[in-house]
This record gives sequence, structure tokens and C-alpha cells, in this order.
Amino acid sequence: MTEYWELASYVVTVLGLPLAIGIFLWQEVKERANEEEEGYQLLSNAYNDFLKIVLVHPDLHLRTNEPLPNPTPEQNERMLVIFDMLISLFERAYLVAYSDSMTVQQKRQWNSWDDYMREWCRREDFHNALPLLLRGEDPDFQLYIRRLAHEERGSAMQMV
Repeated sequence: MTEYWELASYVVTVLGLPLAIGIFLWQEVKERANEEEEGYQLLSNAYNDFLKIVLVHPDLHLRTNEPLPNPTPEQNERMLVIFDMLISLFERAYLVAYSDSMTVQQKRQWNSWDDYMREWCRREDFHNALPLLLRGEDPDFQLYIRRLAHEERGSAMQMV
């Protein structure tokens, strides 16, 4: 009977322990992937909420390629607030989702944000407001979006 328990303990040690460690590590990786997906989904939902705000202000022409001609002071104020909300969202996405070394999935998700940022940087009014909007933002994010603005609109944006 003692030999049976001894053999069983060897089996557990040789097979069971590595299997348990492997399962634990697999669950940790899976949990981290779920957390990353949840974070990406929250950011996507925040951008969709932002677009709802844009829809509430059709007079600002924020989904067109051309800036609003001759905006009133009130329209300028609303546009600046909306752009400020957008920069905050972009900075949050940068801090949460961007990394110099990303997996294929992370890079695919980040490319969506890069596309959004490029799209907005092509707008003259947003581009012109960037120096004001970027004050106090994360320095690495500032460099990133300034580079995008430079690529999308040319050398008009000062690369600080």
C-alpha cells in the first residue's frame, strides 16, 4: 500500500504539477487578453459616444472635410470643447492601447485609433487648434499626434 502512495505522489509530481502550472499560466494569458479586449471595447464605446455628440451639433460640420466657414464665437467655443473632448479620448487611447512592441491583435486595434487621429488631423480647424489642445497632455502623446498632424497636413504644424 505504501508503494502505491509513493507511485501516486511521483505521478502527481511528474504529471500533475506541470499540468496545473500550465493551466494556471494559460488562464492568466486568457484573462489578460480578456482585460485588453474589454479596455479596447470601452475605448470604442467612448468614441461612439463622442460621435453622438458630433451628431448633436450638425451646424459645426464636424464630419465634413472642410472647416465651417465663418463660425460664430458660440460655434467656435462649442467646436473647441468638442475638440478638447476628442484630444482627451485620443490621449486615453494612446496611454492604454499604444506600445512600441504590440502583438498583431494589439497593432490591428491600434491602427483603428491611428486612423481616427489621422482623419481628424486632416481637418484644418482641428489641426490649427492642436497647439492649444495639447497643452498639459502626455509628452509622448503630444509627439505622436504632432507627427501624425505633420504627416497629414504637412509642415504647418510645429514639431516641438
